Amino acid sequence: MSSITEVVHSTLLSARAASRKLAVASTAVKNAVLERAAASLIDDAEVILAANERDVAAGQAAGMDDSLVDRLRLDRERLEGIAGGLSQLIAAPDPVGEGLGGRTLPNGLRLQKVRVPLGVMGMIYEARPNVTVDAFGLALKSGNAAVLRGSRSAEQSNRALVALLQDAAVAEGLPRECVQLLPVDYESIDALLSARGLVDVVIPRGGVGLIERVVTTSTVPVIETGTGNCHVFVDRDADVDMAIKVLLNGKTRRVSVCNATETVLVDAALPAAAQQRIVDALESAGVRVHAEQLEGLEFRGRLEATERDWQEEYLSMDIALARVDGVDAAVDHIARFSSGHTDAIVTDSVSTADYFVARVDSAVVNVNASTAFSDGEQFGMGAEIGISTQKLHARGPMGLPELTAMKWIVRGDGHTRP
Repeated sequence: MSSITEVVHSTLLSARAASRKLAVASTAVKNAVLERAAASLIDDAEVILAANERDVAAGQAAGMDDSLVDRLRLDRERLEGIAGGLSQLIAAPDPVGEGLGGRTLPNGLRLQKVRVPLGVMGMIYEARPNVTVDAFGLALKSGNAAVLRGSRSAEQSNRALVALLQDAAVAEGLPRECVQLLPVDYESIDALLSARGLVDVVIPRGGVGLIERVVTTSTVPVIETGTGNCHVFVDRDADVDMAIKVLLNGKTRRVSVCNATETVLVDAALPAAAQQRIVDALESAGVRVHAEQLEGLEFRGRLEATERDWQEEYLSMDIALARVDGVDAAVDHIARFSSGHTDAIVTDSVSTADYFVARVDSAVVNVNASTAFSDGEQFGMGAEIGISTQKLHARGPMGLPELTAMKWIVRGDGHTRP
């Protein structure tokens, strides 16, 4: 066993011990930790931002892509948003112990099904230091220990954040090991993914390469947070002003996030002038449009679309544009190329909207709303651990309930089975 693997296993063993204490921690204690951590993010902002600036400077010196630098960068406004996510978790109901049903059998046995923590939650993620705090907050409130493997690019930021979070936990009587960082060595990922029996679930959050590696090699349970090739279909009955507003918000609000709009599908029956307005609005906003040559449409700087563009998560000021023959063709295109994250329709037709919603098999389907709303905080969950694109256990934005399992409690009076 290598030294890195030994470190990972030792970390997981201490996390397992901490998880047993977290599982029975009161809601009041967990909320006190969250409140202290939220305050520390603001009070110790200078320390955090100084560490983050070192990461950003190193990334830029290494030629890091602008979209990744944006994911990496923290400022006071973003820290306030992260702290706000923790504050929302304080107000959120504690899922641990929640009753999910029960009954009394004819023989008098009393059955109850309740929520319980998963135990030890491993997290593998890239660049974004806000995930460090989100993962801690959600794991803590749901009674889980968090073992975090961030990227080398955010190492200084993550160290500063985890030290702050550990101090908050200890100050309220919880183990420092309720949140820990793994080494950023490449080998630590393999050690975590093969630590069956030491970790209960691993959640990857990052690019398609990272997620594919975790899903295909892990021997422990994985919740897949997929990439975001999010579509907006502009129906023939759409209000074009609304469509442009929804489209630009989803594409340009923040290009480096997984809920950004990456493909727009335009109904061929939409008036030509309306189609041209959509193209003009995108290009005027600085978006590079990838499209095939489309009759009747003029582009200032069209990039020829290839098969790859239809499945691309750009994470940049780029968008793929296709013309489709109605809602059925839009649904077919989405079924073929969508990552199953978030897909949207803009239309004034209730029947078309209902038709689209029933047939698009994605974790989130929006009607007349930007794909940017696909977010746990926007859904009122507080911080989110990620957006699951799989169907087992959890799907869509994952908040507190999604980080629990179920336990059956059977109460009897000396019952024996004949």
